[in-house]
Amino acid sequence: MTSFRSFRAVALVSKTVAAIVLVASGSAFAQSITMASTTSTEQSGLFGYLLPEFKKASGLDIKVVALGTGQALDMARRGDADVLFVHDQVAEEKFVADGWGVKRYPVMYNDFILIGPKNDPAGTKGKDIVQALQKLAATNGNFISRGDKSGTHAAELRYWKLAGAEAANTSKGSGYKECGCGMGPALNIAASSGAYVLADRGTWLNFKNRADLAILVEGDTKLFNQYGVMVVNPAKHPHVKAQDAQKFVDWVVSPAGQQAIAGYKIGGEQLFFPNATQ
Repeated sequence: MTSFRSFRAVALVSKTVAAIVLVASGSAFAQSITMASTTSTEQSGLFGYLLPEFKKASGLDIKVVALGTGQALDMARRGDADVLFVHDQVAEEKFVADGWGVKRYPVMYNDFILIGPKNDPAGTKGKDIVQALQKLAATNGNFISRGDKSGTHAAELRYWKLAGAEAANTSKGSGYKECGCGMGPALNIAASSGAYVLADRGTWLNFKNRADLAILVEGDTKLFNQYGVMVVNPAKHPHVKAQDAQKFVDWVVSPAGQQAIAGYKIGGEQLFFPNATQ
């Protein structure tokens, strides 16, 4: 009888502990949100620095799904994300105007740069991105395009259009190739093949496999690269954790969040520049 009572007591304790673990796990799970973002914010190392600071301030975990901006917006439209952190202002404003996002907040900027072989066979070096692309097309220079509907890809297509290239890739020269990949893989392909590629400066500074690549075009005002953040509209997807997502938005545009962004550096060089307006 004693052993049976002991067994029953142990069983009750085990059930209680299991229940506590389940409740705790459920609570921990509830204290997280999903962010759809660009590959540049992830591959530059920014989120590895920024998100722990947010967790210290809020207790919230953020699961990042790094995609091209176009794919990140699609993910949010499906209701698979709570918050967006992306860099294609025209697409972002349309996303909000169509009712998918609550409000867009500018949060930070950096710039795009044209990367290519140090010997620059197409003669692109300078401060004019349009002229550089015209030279690439004229010389059939090897160029790796993201080709993934990302913010970087959208910017690249705008520059090609300004350079007089039509939608057809043939007007960009026979060396133009789309990889359908993120920024890091595109840089790797360019490094291994001696090609040109448009990149965001943040990912480039964190990129180690540079081989013979160097920055060839920078400083053109058209290369400005603005990032925005927004909560996915719970009116479209009621399961969205809008309150917790808004906590991140409020923090990242606050002085504390903006200071954290400014504090992220590689080799003493600042990668992103905060410019939130509240």
